[in-house]
Amino acid sequence: MTADERRPSALLLFGLIVFLGAFLLFLLEPLFAKLILPWFGGSASVWATCLVFFQSALLLGYLYADITTRRLTPRRQSLLHIVLLLASLALLPITAHASWRPVTGGDPAWGILGLLSVSIGLPFVLLSATSPLVQAWHARARPSGEPYHLFALSNLASLLALVSFPFLIEPRFPSHRQALVWSAVFVVFVVLCSLAAWISRRSGVGIKQAAATADLSASSPEASEAPTLRDKLLWLGLSACGSMLLLSVTTHLTENVAPIPLLWVLPLAIYLLTFALSFNRPSLYWRWLIVRLLAVSMGAFGSALYDPSFTESVQVSLVVFCTNLFLCCFFCHGELAKRRPASRYLTSFYLMISLGGALGAIFVGVIAPRVFAGIYEFPLAMVLTAALAAALWPEGWLTRLFWIGAAIAMTVVFGHNV
Repeated sequence: MTADERRPSALLLFGLIVFLGAFLLFLLEPLFAKLILPWFGGSASVWATCLVFFQSALLLGYLYADITTRRLTPRRQSLLHIVLLLASLALLPITAHASWRPVTGGDPAWGILGLLSVSIGLPFVLLSATSPLVQAWHARARPSGEPYHLFALSNLASLLALVSFPFLIEPRFPSHRQALVWSAVFVVFVVLCSLAAWISRRSGVGIKQAAATADLSASSPEASEAPTLRDKLLWLGLSACGSMLLLSVTTHLTENVAPIPLLWVLPLAIYLLTFALSFNRPSLYWRWLIVRLLAVSMGAFGSALYDPSFTESVQVSLVVFCTNLFLCCFFCHGELAKRRPASRYLTSFYLMISLGGALGAIFVGVIAPRVFAGIYEFPLAMVLTAALAAALWPEGWLTRLFWIGAAIAMTVVFGHNV
């Protein structure tokens, strides 16, 4: 069988692995968090700490994908990944070890992070690395193709996993059986991903050389330009802003609005949906419309923070905060999709996105509770959103002045709440 004959089946395998890896990754989050929540009190801060681990492990997975793609030959990268995949099987079936159960009161954050690292750390990191790694393999196998649609596919799979857990899996299966089934499917993933890694080693060129071939045929001369420091800082800021809003909205809804089980799934689903929409169909992101809707939503949001009686009703509060989260995240992720680089830089692009997500999560989940007496990271995230809108708006100073004014207004709201 020739390389051209193998390529369609390999690309189909890549898509299947990305989907399965993302589905397992975002099924593991609520599954394992539910196992340990009763140990640590079941409060919203426990879930926020879990999100800090998930974002940090995602960063580690993206860092691994970036380093191995840039520094190792396809053959060495393939062999290393297969070895790590096989090593992760030693942690199956996934379970929360009783030795990590807290025996005294106090801050449970470090205990939660340690438990998660020991119990699911390696599988989670490898699942996190799957999307950028497979996209690099895709670019190597098909230099003229567009690998970013696989990122949208991974977010769609993540969204399906989150929705299926509370409505299909959780009501029908006990936690022990959920863990066993997840472990069995993970074995299938390891086999398929090892096969894909073995296939990818056959290419004699690396991702940079393969992508360079595609860049030469690109219609835009800017397609092959290396990202500047400004580009990387924008990637970082946009992803950090979305992550901060995700965690702050989740904390507010679960602590101050309604103690509904698994309510935290809704903000995370909105967050993933905006990623999937932005990267699967970038044309769906109409900046001129989104920023205008964002301005209206930001005004309603600022009013809700300035006068909490505005959102005393659960129905009103859910609509206001979830709508604001959707528009802000769609703005951030739509701008990220518009600024995606040539495929030779895709692992660095994802690394900066993950770093921003981890920094935002750490700020909201670890730093803010120890610095602020309330959920003041909310208006801070809105200040950052307005500042980014002012920096990115291309249509003159008048509109930029509007967004600068919006940033100042959100700063006033923050000062009022402190």
